[in-house]
Amino acid sequence: MHMLCSKTPTQSFSLSRFQETCLRVLSFCNSNSLKEGICIHSPIIKLGLQHDLYLNNNLLSLYAKCFGLHHARHLFDEMPDKDVVSWTTVLSSHTKNKYHFDALELFDMMLGSGQYPNEFTLSSALRSCSALGEFDCGTKIHASVVKLGLEMNPFLGTSLIEFYTKSCCSTFEVYKLLSLVKGGGDVVSWTTMVSSLVETGKYGEAFGVYVKMIEAGVYPNEFTFVKLLGAASSFLGLAYGKLLHAQLIIFGAEMNLVLKTAIVDMYSKFRQMEDAIKVANMTPEYDVCLWTTIISGFNQNLQVRETVGAFLDMELSGILPNNFTYASLLNASSSILSLGLGEQFHSRVIIIGLENDLYIGNALVDMYMKCSHSTTNAVKAFREIASPNVISWTSLIAGFVENGLEQSFQVFSEMQAAGVQPNFVTLSTILGACSKVRSLVPTMMLHGHIIKTKADIDIAVGNALVDAYAGGGMTDEAWSVIGTMNHRDSITYTCLAARLNQKGDHGMALKVFVHMCNDGIKMDEFSLASFLSAAAGLGTMETGKQLHCYSVKSGFHRCNSVSNSLVHLYSKCGSIHDANRAFKDISEPDAFSWNGLISGLASNGYISHALSTFDDMRLAGVKPDSVTLLSLISACSHGGLLDLGLEYFYSMQKVYHITPKLDHYVCLVDLLGRGGRLEEAMGVIETMPFKPDSLVCKTLLNACNLHGNVALGEDMARRCLELDPSDPAIYLLLANLYDNAGLSDFGEKTRRLMRERGLRRSPGQCWMEIRSRIHHFSAGEKIDEDEINEKLAFLITEFRNRGYQYQESEDKIYHSEQLAAAYGVLNVPTMAPIRIYKNSLICPHCHTFMMLATQVVGREIILRDRKRFHFFKDGQCSCRGHS
Repeated sequence: MHMLCSKTPTQSFSLSRFQETCLRVLSFCNSNSLKEGICIHSPIIKLGLQHDLYLNNNLLSLYAKCFGLHHARHLFDEMPDKDVVSWTTVLSSHTKNKYHFDALELFDMMLGSGQYPNEFTLSSALRSCSALGEFDCGTKIHASVVKLGLEMNPFLGTSLIEFYTKSCCSTFEVYKLLSLVKGGGDVVSWTTMVSSLVETGKYGEAFGVYVKMIEAGVYPNEFTFVKLLGAASSFLGLAYGKLLHAQLIIFGAEMNLVLKTAIVDMYSKFRQMEDAIKVANMTPEYDVCLWTTIISGFNQNLQVRETVGAFLDMELSGILPNNFTYASLLNASSSILSLGLGEQFHSRVIIIGLENDLYIGNALVDMYMKCSHSTTNAVKAFREIASPNVISWTSLIAGFVENGLEQSFQVFSEMQAAGVQPNFVTLSTILGACSKVRSLVPTMMLHGHIIKTKADIDIAVGNALVDAYAGGGMTDEAWSVIGTMNHRDSITYTCLAARLNQKGDHGMALKVFVHMCNDGIKMDEFSLASFLSAAAGLGTMETGKQLHCYSVKSGFHRCNSVSNSLVHLYSKCGSIHDANRAFKDISEPDAFSWNGLISGLASNGYISHALSTFDDMRLAGVKPDSVTLLSLISACSHGGLLDLGLEYFYSMQKVYHITPKLDHYVCLVDLLGRGGRLEEAMGVIETMPFKPDSLVCKTLLNACNLHGNVALGEDMARRCLELDPSDPAIYLLLANLYDNAGLSDFGEKTRRLMRERGLRRSPGQCWMEIRSRIHHFSAGEKIDEDEINEKLAFLITEFRNRGYQYQESEDKIYHSEQLAAAYGVLNVPTMAPIRIYKNSLICPHCHTFMMLATQVVGREIILRDRKRFHFFKDGQCSCRGHS
């Protein structure tokens, strides 16, 4: 038996030679990360060499490098013997793969086994503590470093510096560590500290450490500058970036590809592409990272032609693009909504076999959602991604939201079922869908999910929730969310103010401004534009002027959004002179600017000026849009310019390539109707490419009233009632048609029918601003103030005494605009015009009252109704009967 088990000297020598060969193969494969080395494992087991610790450690390293953590851990657990190298290899692998909890668990097991860690073991454990924010655990490991006498080890010193920099609020401990390192720390130690501060977002502190580094006589290297340039790009600004560029030249940092790419990226982020290209061309070396940075830089600066040009130059240079390159190119296609360009890049991606790549897949989903009229290709691109991440799902959801499709909710459910947790961008996006569909049930369900997952701590999610509730008309719930938010910013209040403006609740929108100020949050250009819009909606000139002053002091008046809002404000307040001045202050007026001025001039009765402004707009090279043409046709309608209005309408497609929308057809019917061409207007309704709604039929009904066409008016009223039977305005228009045609019995029957059906017209309301206070007046309201009643009685008596044609009627004495006019005569300073704002159209009776009142009191009255301004002066009105 002994003879069978024993090995001959020749066998022992051969086994030793084989063992040495295995070690060489494993060592070579380890250094080159070659999977083929794993073939050695099987003969090692067959020949009984599995107890060789040196061989096993080499195998363990190869498994960790080439076959993943799971296989490496399995081998480690099977190893009969383990030393510090074994433990360090597997622990380090866990740390590199971000399994930090498991890494620290292994570290405890190692200590429990009686093995002493070395500097590499301790370094890996410290990195895991740093990643998890385990400060106490890290300090215990530091204590072990001291006990083992390794505190002067430069490798461990660097790891400790990184740990304390990321874990401490103060850099005091780090400076203490640096003082312990020989010579006060080397460039590696200081750079580690800078790097850790940059990674944790402490950019100011990182730059402060850089200054102290230089003061300590330690010169930064290229890696120090790479980290600091990243900080400059993210936070510090272009001035710091230029300073760093100058200093790296002074300190003679080696201009390698990594540093050159960092400088190019910094200049690109600040839209300095000329400087970026100069730096890129300083040395002849280029790689895929540098080219991708240049391509991405052009893309970020919306220079798509240059983006494609850089890609072609890259190909000519012989460097192959990678997944990040193609993702940038697809994003460039999305930015200009070019489906053709995107499809070309997609075909290249397929040719090189990268269509399953995560980054490219995300870019493809985004491109097809933005550029294509169909969502089919986007969904197909999404399905081809091997493992969609949260960005993939969010891109798909965002695309459905932008296309107005409720499938976004279904995709959101699929995402959760797939086990992918939504992030704050996903939640903000799906809340945007709730806001669009104005559905409160999904909003409340999402709110519950947000509270459960504690996602409401993110300010972006809170803001989206405020917007969703406010967009759905649940203002109280929006305020409640604001009250529970840990942090609020200008976006929080801007969302609410904008939604209130959309609802027409301009008074509440202005109150948001007060809450914002009480919260200590300063306005930005967007919130300022929203508050200016609210002031315009109310016609509160004094509030608007105060906001205008703030815009000048803060410098926001240079922003187009604010300047456009100022034009809108003064136009809505009837001060077209100030509107013109605000427009002239805009350095580069866009289509919104011109539209605001044209619309303002038209609504203030300056029809010819509005039309000439349109000519100026074209001469300035600004392309008119659908809103421009709508304002022009409306101006012609109110100004009685029938032929010119028709010319503008028919030029939309022929000249400007703008397809008329339903609003344009409503305006066209109004234009023809006011001009007495009722049959043509009827023809427009019957032939337009849209199904007629109640508004277009009411427009023609109103024209029939103006021209006394009872038969057509009755037909329009019938159509209106079929479309909207609960609208009291239809009954009143028909009743007025009968009254004006001398058929008062039919008029009375129509009103009685309206009352029997329980329909009541919303009471007309007026308001006016006097000494920064808003005063409201409602139709039919009985005023207790004797002064107002006396003033109204005085005015009507004067009409009679002067022989004016005015038919007194008891129920019309208390129309809201008459009450406001009397109050204005009593309270507005004598030299100032009386400004009245009304939420509905002024009736003919009140229109006559205003004209006569200006003759009696010798005052100008400016009234803005739902459609336009009426400037009453010396018994005349600016509308000249074209109301």
